[in-house]
Amino acid sequence: MITFYHNPRCSKSREALALLEARGITPAIVRYLDTPPDAATLKKLLKALGIPARELLRQKETEYLELGLDNPALGEADLIAAMVRHPRLIERPIAVAGTRAVIGRPPEKVLELLP
Repeated sequence: MITFYHNPRCSKSREALALLEARGITPAIVRYLDTPPDAATLKKLLKALGIPARELLRQKETEYLELGLDNPALGEADLIAAMVRHPRLIERPIAVAGTRAVIGRPPEKVLELLP
């Protein structure tokens, strides 16, 4: 089972979802802008992705600069809290299978989760 953190307005997210569906996979879709992940969920995602919180931030979003998230002194907890409050900051899409996860950029990255 694949869980897919999806923003239907994002072309990369739509492309990644289409790649999975073309292979007969119907993932559990989480529309993370409607139901943002909490801090514990983000920590699990980061662990599965194998990246620090800073690498999950969308640096081109307005909130990134407005909130001063480019400050290198901010720690993991600060960055995770910002993503909880402002889910638009979360890079997308994210596909999760068990303990593994990938960011679907490029969209073909989601295929790495398939057996």
